[in-house]
Amino acid sequence: MVTAAALAACAAGATEPPGASSAATLPPTDGVFDYQLGEVYERVDRGAGPVDIDVVVRDSTAEPLEGAYNVCYVNGFQTQPGDAAFWLERDDLLLRDATGGLLVDPEWPDEYILDPSTAAQRDGIVDVLGPVIDGCAADGFDAVEIDNLDTWTRFDRVDRGGAHVLATAYVERAHAAGLAIAQKNAAEITRIAHDELGFDFAVAEECGVWDECGAYTDVYGDHVLQIEYPDSLDEGTATFGDVCRLPDRAPLTILRDRDLLGPSSADYVYRSC
Repeated sequence: MVTAAALAACAAGATEPPGASSAATLPPTDGVFDYQLGEVYERVDRGAGPVDIDVVVRDSTAEPLEGAYNVCYVNGFQTQPGDAAFWLERDDLLLRDATGGLLVDPEWPDEYILDPSTAAQRDGIVDVLGPVIDGCAADGFDAVEIDNLDTWTRFDRVDRGGAHVLATAYVERAHAAGLAIAQKNAAEITRIAHDELGFDFAVAEECGVWDECGAYTDVYGDHVLQIEYPDSLDEGTATFGDVCRLPDRAPLTILRDRDLLGPSSADYVYRSC
C-alpha cells in the first residue's frame, strides 16, 4: 500500500518520466510464483520443504525479493486504504455520483474511485502515481501491476475512453522506467489492452472460476500470472485441482488465501499447479 506520506512526497517531486528507456523483461513462465500483497516472506513450501521464489508480486511499499523477478503492485484506478485524506485534498480527481457525492468501491469501502474523464484529471492522477511507478523501478522491481483497470465495468460513471487513455499513460511511464507492465484482470478487453494500450503480460485473479483464462493466455501466451482463492472455489463446483487441469490456465497458477497472509498464520493458504 502506498502511504499518504509517500504519495505527498511523490506529488511534490518531479513528475516527468525518466528520459532514458531500457527494454522491459517479461516474467519467467516456469518456476515458483507467489502473490504477496499482504505479508512478505522469502520462501514457500509446496509440500516438500521450503523452496525459493522465482516470480513474486509485492506492494510498491515493500522491498523486492532478491534473486526473484519482482512485480510492483500499484492501484492505478482507485485510492489505497489509509490514503483518504491525501486524495480528499485533490477531490477533483475523484469520481462523483449524480448527486455530487464521492463514489467508493462497495467491496473496499475505504477506496475512492479515481476519475479519468478529462485530460486535466488524468494529468493530475499521473502526477501522483507516475512517480510511484518510477519508484518501483528505482527500488529494483522488474515490472509493475496496475490494479482496477476494470473500474469502468463496475461504475457506469467512469469514462471508458478516459480510463484507456490513463492506462496508456501508465504503460508509457512504466516502459520509460524500463519496467514491463501487467494488465490486471479486465478479461473483456485483453486484446485491446495488449494491442492498443500496450500491456506486456497479465495478472489474472480467478479466471479459472469464471472460465475466462483463455481470454488472457490466447493473447499473452504463457506470460500470465494466475491467482485463485479458496472462498470462490468453495462457492462453486470447481476445485483447485479442476483449475489446474484446465487446458487454458496459466503455467504459473497458484491458490492463495484471500487476505494474502504469511506462513505463520493459521489461515495461510498456498498451493501451486
